Amino acid sequence: MEALKTPLAVQNLRKSYGDREVVAGVSFALRPGECFGLLGPNGAGKTTTLRCCLGLTAPDAGTIVLADRPVPAEARPARERVGVVPQFDNLDPDFTSAENLLVFGRYFGLADSAIRERIPQLLEFAGLAGKAETSIRTLSGGMKRRLTLARALVNDPDLLILDEPTTGLDPQARHLIWERLKRLLGEGKTILLTTHFMDEAERLCQRIAIMDAGRIIALGSPRELIAAHIEPQVVEVYGEDAPGWAATEGSRLSLRCEVSGETAFCYVADAAPLLEHLAGRPQLSTLHRPANLEDVFLKLTGRELRD
Repeated sequence: MEALKTPLAVQNLRKSYGDREVVAGVSFALRPGECFGLLGPNGAGKTTTLRCCLGLTAPDAGTIVLADRPVPAEARPARERVGVVPQFDNLDPDFTSAENLLVFGRYFGLADSAIRERIPQLLEFAGLAGKAETSIRTLSGGMKRRLTLARALVNDPDLLILDEPTTGLDPQARHLIWERLKRLLGEGKTILLTTHFMDEAERLCQRIAIMDAGRIIALGSPRELIAAHIEPQVVEVYGEDAPGWAATEGSRLSLRCEVSGETAFCYVADAAPLLEHLAGRPQLSTLHRPANLEDVFLKLTGRELRD
């Protein structure tokens, strides 16, 4: 099958529910073979955007091309070249691991013999070799998540859409999935990733779009976003006295100082003067680090809790 020219392209996408516009003119496009991150707080519009892209929700305006086909007009044939890992596992608990893969493959019109031939390879890929006849009810949460990833590959898709694929996993399982996703990228697959783990996005994604209130508010590589939106150095100051210290000394000694709970986040170009000052405050603990994608995300979307 010919390689995709346009894995996914979205232009001026809009979707409202009643008086609330949840997607307000979103535009982005994935390049073949890249991992593209779509990040945002809860309620930013990410899930609605993905549903529109897959032809599961009808947009109010805008254009979508998925797997070289217009959506929603040709959503069904487009989805034949796409694999999806949903936010929540929806495996059939009455089936074994192999049976889940077999039944899912039938949705794509694949012959049982072709699916059965792929099952050992898919289970090995997910770190589930030897679990073919295991009931879903006895698998751990991490195993179920990895099986869901294997299921998304049953049709050998060109594009993978992963909605928070490592939520709820322990560090070992997260690292396994990261390694497997990098392997897929090396094979030429294209990935659209949503995640709340900024280190995951920074590790996997070539480009990232940050979305809030239905709009894309920043777009670029992780390094580009950090350079464009945040000071280069961060000094975290901990302790009961940190908020009071931040209101006086912290604001004076840093370019920007934010307080969250008992931690003050001081953003600076040169950390040396601030660290020298803090050396004389033994009641305060400090952590000096380079700025990262999470700093960018919190600056652009705020630190307040989203439900």
